Amino acid sequence: MQLNLFTSLTENRPKIDPGDLFEAYFLCRKNKRNTHNALVFEVDYENNLLKLAEEINNGTYQPGRSIAFIVNKPVKREIFAADFRDRVVHHWLIAKLNPLFERIFINDSYACRTGKGTHFGIYQANDFIKSCSENYKTDCYILKLDIAGFFMHINRNILFERLKQFIIKHYPSADKPLVLEICEKLVFNNPAQNCIIKGKRKDWHGLPHNKSLFHSSAGCGLPIGNFTSQVFANFYLNPFDHYIKTILNMRYYGRYVDDFVIVHQDKDFLKSLITKIRDYLKGELHLTLHPNKIYLQHYTKGVKFLGVVIKPNRIYIANRTKGNFYQAIQKQNKIARDHKPTKEEQAEFLSYMNSYLGIMMHYKTYRLRKRMIRKHLSGWWENYFYTKGYSKFVAKRKIAARPLDKSQLLQNAREYIEGERMLLN
Repeated sequence: MQLNLFTSLTENRPKIDPGDLFEAYFLCRKNKRNTHNALVFEVDYENNLLKLAEEINNGTYQPGRSIAFIVNKPVKREIFAADFRDRVVHHWLIAKLNPLFERIFINDSYACRTGKGTHFGIYQANDFIKSCSENYKTDCYILKLDIAGFFMHINRNILFERLKQFIIKHYPSADKPLVLEICEKLVFNNPAQNCIIKGKRKDWHGLPHNKSLFHSSAGCGLPIGNFTSQVFANFYLNPFDHYIKTILNMRYYGRYVDDFVIVHQDKDFLKSLITKIRDYLKGELHLTLHPNKIYLQHYTKGVKFLGVVIKPNRIYIANRTKGNFYQAIQKQNKIARDHKPTKEEQAEFLSYMNSYLGIMMHYKTYRLRKRMIRKHLSGWWENYFYTKGYSKFVAKRKIAARPLDKSQLLQNAREYIEGERMLLN
């Protein structure tokens, strides 16, 4: 239930800076410009942004409907894609809060942070093991833990109360009431109650209830797929990070979302931490340690972390990533066998293949990349692309699609709106 803290604001309430909103829009459209949702907004983006600013200023802004769908790679997940105008608001809000969050976050939380990410987290975990084992000369052990259904069990009341106290104390600008108001509306918005289902209901078959917002307990859950959810999740677990680092005094600790590792020379000591960590998560954050994802082994056994396996003097790609790369190749082969690939399909080929090669390039995978491409990729694609050292595909000729003119934007917008009506009916 919303707290309605700001209904008493008068006409003297602060106003959003339109320049900030325009900047958030341009950041938002970088990766979403060609989606139908973005095209509808872009047809008249200046007026749409001014209208959005007016709604925020007069307090009538409410998050719109999200589109819910299932993705199966790298694992089965439920995604809620927010309306484009809401994504603009997300970028505006996070641009305001992120610099303040960065001051309190530990160095070793890696998700959704500039200069961090999966590769940084992998190399940090590798360095932890190497340092703790004194360059692989003494014993050390790796404890890897996971939080069960993390996003779906985030308590919105706890999250907002901590956000509110943090913003009141640390946010310096005059638009503080607006920032608090938007935080409240985004945190307490439950997109599962008013969403458009993309695909079929049976797509959810096999997805555990603790991984779906449709089955979350009252007052719990943040939608996977929202920019704000990723950043708020980091903020939610920040007290836990400091508990591990400061109270438990763990030097070798790193976390990516709800996946975290601790490295120490004493195996029994690490074992004793499990109960303390479980109690803290339950008592302070209403979260549950996953009972089937507790890994405690000697460093020579290696550890699977963020899509790779870390062993002494070697980091290699996990089997699931290799399997997903193989399936991506087969999907592209099917297109090439069926018909001459369109420009859009050629662009998709580059995006698919280079994303996998880009991940694999960070590790010693040359022979793997070479074997996968030479053995499994259809020779038909050689008519359009060549590889540079099996590290990147390059087009033999320009394949950029022709820019859409305004009439085409309008047509796409009409088609999108008609499609929305069909979904609703």
